Amino acid sequence: MQKDQLKIANKKFNSRLIIGTGKYKNMSECAKAVKLSGAEIVTVAVRRVNITDKKKPLLMDYIDPKKITYLPNTAGCFNSKDALRTLRLAREIGGWKLVKLEVLGDKKTLYPDMIETLESTKVLTKEGFKVMVYCTDDPLMAKKLEDVGASAIMPLAAPIGSGLGIQNKINIKIIRNQTKIPVIIDAGLGQSSDAAIAMELGCDGVLVNTAIAKAKNPLQMALAFKNSVIAGRQSYLSGRIEKSLFGSPSSPKKGII
Repeated sequence: MQKDQLKIANKKFNSRLIIGTGKYKNMSECAKAVKLSGAEIVTVAVRRVNITDKKKPLLMDYIDPKKITYLPNTAGCFNSKDALRTLRLAREIGGWKLVKLEVLGDKKTLYPDMIETLESTKVLTKEGFKVMVYCTDDPLMAKKLEDVGASAIMPLAAPIGSGLGIQNKINIKIIRNQTKIPVIIDAGLGQSSDAAIAMELGCDGVLVNTAIAKAKNPLQMALAFKNSVIAGRQSYLSGRIEKSLFGSPSSPKKGII
């Protein structure tokens, strides 16, 4: 398992769990959750998390960007124009080129607008960004995103913050089987077992925010997700037994007394 690393845009990570930095009671709790989770990447909502105003608590004071990779994202953007401006700003502020793109379709479902998302991905990749893309679980759109240069495909498990878990295992499996770049489940996980399922489907990682930040005990949940991601990955690599409609004795048939 030591050599089984997650590779995104030529950068290697030991942890396959990505943590969001929003919705915690405070930045201190967020930092503790990140540490317990073992995550090496955290998402940062450029429009919501303070990374510039030194008069207010700065995320950098709690999570060291020299030790943890910051992944600026476009949370809260509902059109391509806002998303592009947000990520260009992130590049100017911190020199970040590895970014997470999400262009939402409406405020009720928070489903991604895939037409705007695809067009934004094209623009960003041409500008030299390494784009991890939040998307629907549509295999056709996932393939188009890969074709235009996405660095990672991030299909939703369920609507953002819903806690419903993976709703379409078949589509996720199709996306995994057809995609050569990392596939990371993003949005909708509710408990650590959801992460294990994602990993057992062959996904390269999971991104979790609400399920940890809004748990009754966020720190305990962060640790639970860490363990589930590891267990799910080990299970996938081990190769599960074939499913059968009939029973199969666990003891050998030969040498029965």
